[in-house]
Amino acid sequence: MIADARADDRPLAFIRRNVPATRRSARGAAGTPRYTPTGMETFVRIGDRRIGDGEPVYVTAEIGINHNGDLDLAHRLIDSAVRAGCDAVKFQKRTPELSVPLDQRDKVRSTPWGEMTYMAYRERVEFGVDEYRSIDEHCREAGIDWFASPWDDESVTFLEQFDLPALKIASACLTDEVLLGAVRDSGRTVILSTGMSTLEQIDRAVEVLGTERLLVVHCTSAYPCPPDELNLRAIATLRDRYDRPVGYSGHEVGLATTSAAVALGACFVERHITLDRAMWGSDQAASVEPEGLARLVKYIRVTEAALGDGVKRVYDSELPLMDRLRRVTPGT
Repeated sequence: MIADARADDRPLAFIRRNVPATRRSARGAAGTPRYTPTGMETFVRIGDRRIGDGEPVYVTAEIGINHNGDLDLAHRLIDSAVRAGCDAVKFQKRTPELSVPLDQRDKVRSTPWGEMTYMAYRERVEFGVDEYRSIDEHCREAGIDWFASPWDDESVTFLEQFDLPALKIASACLTDEVLLGAVRDSGRTVILSTGMSTLEQIDRAVEVLGTERLLVVHCTSAYPCPPDELNLRAIATLRDRYDRPVGYSGHEVGLATTSAAVALGACFVERHITLDRAMWGSDQAASVEPEGLARLVKYIRVTEAALGDGVKRVYDSELPLMDRLRRVTPGT
């Protein structure tokens, strides 16, 4: 809860992430990649980090709109991500007059600030340049990356004033080719989320974006998502189809299935975060609280270590037991 979330008030300068030097991810069933750029390595960079096989999973805490338009709350969420050991936080940027559907604008919604139209609500919670400058400074001081999902081409232009390591295409925007083109033309690493999308729609998005700086992310756009709709085997499907690094964006309740995604080859993980799942907002219930986030990062790092390199060997730790228990030794 909120009180518990603020219990760890250590200075952020003393908080350091302990990331293993290597990881190996599991390859899915054999398939024919639909896109295989000649001579292209299957990794991307987010800032100074390589993302792909043999690299530590890049863990992103999705703040999204869970800040509810409150900059102090955004800072506290960033701090909780740092303490948990995350690599990045992510926000959502909209130009409401462009991104809010016409048939939704005048619908009345109950909010903590009273009843208002959906358009007024979107404008109420949207951060502007001053807030994002503060977020940028806060993240730099804390030593954590940040980036955002622009929901329209003007938001891409807005975000270009910050030196972001990547831009993410939200699942809802996968079919917006104007936005895809603007994100592609930014020259930044593109993280493509694929919820609520068919393979044919993803094919077209990949065609528009190109594959040189592309990371594809599997997700199911249900909040919260039931376990039997997570379809984690689709991680291998996407990897084999596009021959690009594949990540996982989870909206489920609980942590175990996100660790399973890592075991199945996800090299990028994103989960929504909150200080309290009981807070107001459409994404809060499907989000992870600070203590759970710290456990999740730990589980991911343990899963990485447990995957190993796939080479079958006898470990030194097994030798004493082998000497005691093995009755027949080959060659004797």
